Amino acid sequence: MDPIDMAVLVLRRDGLVVYPTETVYGLGADALSEDALRKVFEAKNRPVSKPISVAVSDMEMLETIAEVDDLARAFVKQFLPGPVTVILPARSCLPEILTGGTGLIGIRWPNNEIAIELISRLDAPITSTSANISDDISPARPDEVSAPHDYLIDGGELPGTPSTVVDLSARRILRKGAEWEAVEAFLETLR
Repeated sequence: MDPIDMAVLVLRRDGLVVYPTETVYGLGADALSEDALRKVFEAKNRPVSKPISVAVSDMEMLETIAEVDDLARAFVKQFLPGPVTVILPARSCLPEILTGGTGLIGIRWPNNEIAIELISRLDAPITSTSANISDDISPARPDEVSAPHDYLIDGGELPGTPSTVVDLSARRILRKGAEWEAVEAFLETLR
């Protein structure tokens, strides 16, 4: 069994999988399973009031879990797949624990073949939070992963710069990370 098939089995049993992205290692769980999501909060020692973003493998999956208007569509077309997390209104199919009661969801569409294949084979979004205990460094190598997990897909050493987080409705960057200058330039055109 290849590593991705093994990881999908773990995810289907509400387990936690560490997977590579184009930025850092992510801690993945089935984003539609409340039991799996609770394990993510526990593993990261993260307060449930703090939302967790999710990763998708294509535009269809993104539109299934979030409301996408013309601005969001233009943004996604320009920056995704890529090292950017975009915050959009969540659809009701997502467990409320993911949004922290905000009604918004952070979405990643990683530009990494392993991550895309994992999400695609599961055929559901997975959590996209770094594979570390809250306030630890974001892991760029497997030996830096601090969050407890059931399975790890080794993608070698990653760049280590976290994704840029952008709130499109507020038209502002919440966290500067990879490609933040390009995102800032895009947002400037909206002002």
